[in-house]
Amino acid sequence: MDGNRKDFYIGLSLAVASSVFIGTSFILKKKGLLRLASKGSIRAGQGGYAYLKEWLWWAGLISMGTGEAANFAAYAFAPATLVTPLGALSVLVSAVLSSYFLNERLNVHGKIGCLLCILGSTVMVIHAPQEEEVVSLSAMAEKLKDPGFIVFAVCVVGSSLVLIFAMAPRFGQKNVLVYILICSVIGSLSVSCVKGLGIGIKELFAGTAVLKEPLFWSLLICLVICVSVQISYLNKALDIFNTSLVIPIYYVFFTTSVMACSAILFKEWLRMTTDGAVGTISGFLTIIFGIFLLHAFKDIVFSFDSLPLFLRKGPQGFPWGPQPYVALPSHDTQAEDEVTLPREGSSKGGWGTHQRAP
Repeated sequence: MDGNRKDFYIGLSLAVASSVFIGTSFILKKKGLLRLASKGSIRAGQGGYAYLKEWLWWAGLISMGTGEAANFAAYAFAPATLVTPLGALSVLVSAVLSSYFLNERLNVHGKIGCLLCILGSTVMVIHAPQEEEVVSLSAMAEKLKDPGFIVFAVCVVGSSLVLIFAMAPRFGQKNVLVYILICSVIGSLSVSCVKGLGIGIKELFAGTAVLKEPLFWSLLICLVICVSVQISYLNKALDIFNTSLVIPIYYVFFTTSVMACSAILFKEWLRMTTDGAVGTISGFLTIIFGIFLLHAFKDIVFSFDSLPLFLRKGPQGFPWGPQPYVALPSHDTQAEDEVTLPREGSSKGGWGTHQRAP
């Protein structure tokens, strides 16, 4: 029991450290891509690879590698449904840092969204389902042979190929979901590979000759392929779309994919109580709502300092409050140079003259 609790805290600490490094890596890579765009280099979203010569991009890659290594180790000590939801902390880190270093505004809605992400992650950690005991590569091999997981893996590979070769060339530059879906569904397989490799490394330190196991090297090759695809398409998404938009949506789809894969592979949900299932789902929905607040209202200028002003103005002061009716210009009035509109704030109902914009 004490050993399990120790593993829990080790996995928890590694997962938190991973989120900090990964959240920072997004900012560094975005800064590098912006510097390249200012120099007129071919952008990553257009198929260019000039970012390979940018030191900021490499700093971001090293930071991401460090975070992924910590994440890799966390999966060896704790269940995937405990480690993965803590990725919401990377959303918080990247959102805060982007407001300071990328001049991307973080308004009240964004701050509330960050708090909801933390709250939802905490609830999910408390109610995280316990995965079945898998302590060896041979046990992992039996899990990978399960028909349900085989069907899931085939669906993931098939949908990824359709997205890469059919959807990305046509809609990748216009719709943020295309590149993010590719990263997310491939990421579900990479987490399974990481879990298997983590078990193998623990066996290796225990004296088992796992390097002679074909499964160990198969998982390693699969992990390299999956991570390469993820990095490539995440770069394209970051280059084209706003960071505060890419990272939260990526988190939602990635976490959903990993939880689905983990549930199918390890059968975690079969031994959960009703309270645990409701708590896990509620926590995840709280995270999704927080992420929605983070990016859906990111362009609205609203802060705590402006709250007294809105309260003094009353309902009329809010953007969504009642607005005075103004008739649309007709063909007869379009030739006029001036129009008269009611002057705001006039207690006598006076009329003000406003020049028509050219």
